[in-house]
Amino acid sequence: MTPTPPALRLAVTGRVAQLTEAHRRLLFERRPTDEADVQAATRDMLRRVRTEGDEALRDFARRFDGADLDGIEVPRQRWGEAVETLAPEVTAALSRAARNIDRFHRAQIPADVEVEVEPGVKLGRVFVPLDAVGVYAPGGRAAYPSSVLMGVVPARAAGVREIVVCSPPGPDGLPSAVVQAAAAIGGATRLFAVGGAGAVGAMAYGTTTVPRCAAVVGPGNRWVLEAKRQVAGEVIIDSPAGPSEVLVIADEGCAPPAWLAAELVAQAEHDPDAAVAFVTTSPSLLEAVGRELEAQVAASPRADVVRTALETCGAMLLADDHDEMLVFAEAYAAEHLSLCTRDPAADRMRLRTPGTVFLGGASSVAFGDYMTGANHVLPTAGTARSFSGLGALDFLRSYTWQSLTPEAAAAMAEPVAILAEAEGLPGHAAAARMRASAEDGSTGEAAISAGEDDRGGAP
Repeated sequence: MTPTPPALRLAVTGRVAQLTEAHRRLLFERRPTDEADVQAATRDMLRRVRTEGDEALRDFARRFDGADLDGIEVPRQRWGEAVETLAPEVTAALSRAARNIDRFHRAQIPADVEVEVEPGVKLGRVFVPLDAVGVYAPGGRAAYPSSVLMGVVPARAAGVREIVVCSPPGPDGLPSAVVQAAAAIGGATRLFAVGGAGAVGAMAYGTTTVPRCAAVVGPGNRWVLEAKRQVAGEVIIDSPAGPSEVLVIADEGCAPPAWLAAELVAQAEHDPDAAVAFVTTSPSLLEAVGRELEAQVAASPRADVVRTALETCGAMLLADDHDEMLVFAEAYAAEHLSLCTRDPAADRMRLRTPGTVFLGGASSVAFGDYMTGANHVLPTAGTARSFSGLGALDFLRSYTWQSLTPEAAAAMAEPVAILAEAEGLPGHAAAARMRASAEDGSTGEAAISAGEDDRGGAP
């Protein structure tokens, strides 16, 4: 039977097998309807940052944040004062989160590689930290000190020298006190009261005040997401990390309906553009979660935001069987995937597209958002099919080195010359043959002459 949808209005309800093409596009592509307008507006903002620098940032602060900035940079002394204003339990929680993030991300840093591929031919790959990175921390509807830690702490673990944080100013011209404190606890080097697409442009291009960065990372709204896409050719970005989303896959009896509904509310309260979906094979569980969702949304202090998200890109669906749930999850490519199933570990092994996976009902996404140490800066809108979540590797680059003994060079010279000539590159062939002649004492000129003779002579 087709389950009765909850009284709360969601964008998509019904059976997975009966989804219309329009509903599939809404769920699997998750692109805002005004995307072209956002692209154009963002392009103009980035142009202004590039040409006007700090003046553009001040204008954006007045227009979008209602703040007149005396200075764009937040003095370091204020960060320390912000830490002192926090309740001790908040400081303790931020410090605990920072320790876990540091521990997990240090473990991701790869070891340098050295391989002898043939006798006398040694190759290596060396990982080095980027010189400067920019971390965006959202503001506006809520302060996100957790996003500060998720960007700053891994960069510090990777050995980055300059770690810049940008976060929108409040009416007083400063990011929230808890964001300032998180910058201090996490180990940032500079903090700027700059938000939105303008902040992304400032970190990517540099201004008189904001240093140019080699990478720009961190989550944000659709304008931040679009700005990161547009600067990606000039700097490294982590992933297209836009408005939050979660997909909850549940079997009957594996988690209380209240827990399952709470996972949907928790991500929907981030942003009106958030995407949340629930899929089960149990009609009774679907209806129970629907009732819980209605009650929790009604009680939420952020009910307006949650309702808008549910109405725009929320779904509660019934699957015919377990396999159909997992096929849906693979196609959805969720930022957060919650597997409240009978064997979540086995189900995880069948999936390749989630941003991050939470196994079992006890593993709330909220724990990953704040405290476990895994990163909450993750690909959204289905881009987890291609992108990974933020990690230590985003703050490193690598280069290779190569070393050949004279004997190894002589042995490799002729095959390399043959390949070079096949590609029509006589200079490469000559350079290789010089190494062959060096072993038997002949001169470089002889090697060049030999190469020319082989090709019929050259003037």
